[in-house]
Amino acid sequence: MTNDQLTADEQRVLDLVNDAKIAMLTYVDPSGKLLSKPMATQDTDVDGSLYFIAELHSDKVQALQADPRVNVSYSERGSWVSIAGTASVVDDEARLEELWSAFTDSWLQGGPDNPENILIEVDAESAEYWDAPGGSKVVQLTNLVKAKVTGDRVRGDNETVEM
Repeated sequence: MTNDQLTADEQRVLDLVNDAKIAMLTYVDPSGKLLSKPMATQDTDVDGSLYFIAELHSDKVQALQADPRVNVSYSERGSWVSIAGTASVVDDEARLEELWSAFTDSWLQGGPDNPENILIEVDAESAEYWDAPGGSKVVQLTNLVKAKVTGDRVRGDNETVEM
């Protein structure tokens, strides 16, 4: 699939994710408890896949291998995205090398050649987004004051998208 084949809502989800970059990855731990960890989004595919870099023997990766159900959420300047999907561990040295950066180096040791460093691929199944009108805090504050004075709700976009 190419960007030209995406629906407007699918493209909006992709744009919001790419604007935010930092996600909260929510998964189920071995005791059944939901946990969320901040993760830097390394790449997105138009088919709805998200990529993160992690350590193979981390608690998070071990939990994902036992139960791959995840939610990935983003928030950026009055926009929010919640993505439901399935995670898998990807051992692809070439792709890891391609996605590795100085930012990643500051969080993980040994670079892309370290077999402990792997990719997590999240295959998005559905997404919901909320996008408030106006991206700046000034516009959002103005909209809130206007809503309070007029009694009208702040209108924004909210859509659920099958990926």
